[in-house]
Amino acid sequence: MTNSDSEQTPPTDSAGRADRTGTAIVFPGMGPSAFAEVGKFLLLDPYARQRLAEADEALGYSVFDRFRTSEEDYSVYSQIAFLVNSMAMADRAVDTLGISPTVCTGPSFGQKAAAAFVGSLPFADVVRLTADLARCEEEYFTGAYEDVVTHSFVRTPQERLDEILAGFDDRGAWYDISGRLDAGFHMVSVQEKELEGLKAGISAAGGYSMYSMRPPVHAAAFSALRRKAEEEVFAGYELADPALPVVADQDGTVVRDAAGMRTMMLDTFDRPIHWPSVVASLKGLGVGTVCVSGPDNLFHRLDLTKDSFEVVTVGLPKKRSRERERRVA
Repeated sequence: MTNSDSEQTPPTDSAGRADRTGTAIVFPGMGPSAFAEVGKFLLLDPYARQRLAEADEALGYSVFDRFRTSEEDYSVYSQIAFLVNSMAMADRAVDTLGISPTVCTGPSFGQKAAAAFVGSLPFADVVRLTADLARCEEEYFTGAYEDVVTHSFVRTPQERLDEILAGFDDRGAWYDISGRLDAGFHMVSVQEKELEGLKAGISAAGGYSMYSMRPPVHAAAFSALRRKAEEEVFAGYELADPALPVVADQDGTVVRDAAGMRTMMLDTFDRPIHWPSVVASLKGLGVGTVCVSGPDNLFHRLDLTKDSFEVVTVGLPKKRSRERERRVA
C-alpha cells in the first residue's frame, strides 16, 4: 500500500494560529473495531504488520487469528488490534509525513498508545497491559454494574441536560457523567432500564442519540474497578517519565513524570473525559496542529477540534483503497 492510500487530510489554514507552532499527536478513543473493516489493513500495511508481530510476540499467540474469530466489538483482541493500528499509523505519520510532535494526548483508550509513544512503557508491555486490563474489566463488570451502559449524544445544551438529569434525581434513578467532548456532546452512564427514557429526553431537547457502550466507562461509581486495576494489573508494570509532555484527558493536566502517567491511566476508570480541557491545555502549550493517529471516527470531526487546530488525520485507508486491497488479497 502506498502512502497515499492512508486517509491523510492536509491541514487547513485558520486565523489565530500563527503563534502556535507546536504539533500534538492525538491517539483517539476506541470505537467498535470490526475485523471486516480493519483486518486487511493489519495484513497488508507494513507498519501494521510490524506492530502486529510485536504484539504476537508479547502475548504468545496470533492476535490476527483471534481477532478474526472474535464477535465482540470490545473484546481483548479487538482492543489490541485497535492499539496496533493506532501505533502503526503513528509510525507512518513520523516516517512519511514528517510529523514531529511536541505534545501527546490520548483520550480514553488512546492513553495506552500514548504511553507507548512517549516511552512510558515499551510497546510490548502496553500490549500485555491492554490484555490484562481487558480481563480485569470483564471480571469486574461480571459482578457489578452489569446493567449499566454509557450513552453518547449530541446537540443537547448543558441546561437541557441538567433538566433531564434533574428528572433522574427526582425519581432516585442512578446516573454518572462519563464525559463531555464538545458543546452539547455528552456521555452519561445509566442503568439499561433507564436508557429509553434518557433517549426520549434527549430527543425532546432537540438532541440526537449516537451509541451506547457496554461495558460502561469513566464513571465515579467505578472506584472499585480503579482499585482492582491498580492492585492486580498496574502493580506489575513500572512506568517511566514520558519523553514528551502528555495532556491528561480528564482535566487537561500536563503530565511530565511517571507518577503522573500512572495517575492519569488510573483516573480513566472513575473520572470523566473532558475534551474541552484538553483543547485548552494544548493551546496553552502552543499547539496549532494536531495529528490524529488511529482509526478515529470522532475526535478529528469535533467542532472544537476543527475550530482550534489545523488537523491532520492518519487513519484507515479510504473505502476505495480498502476495496482495492481486497482485490489484491
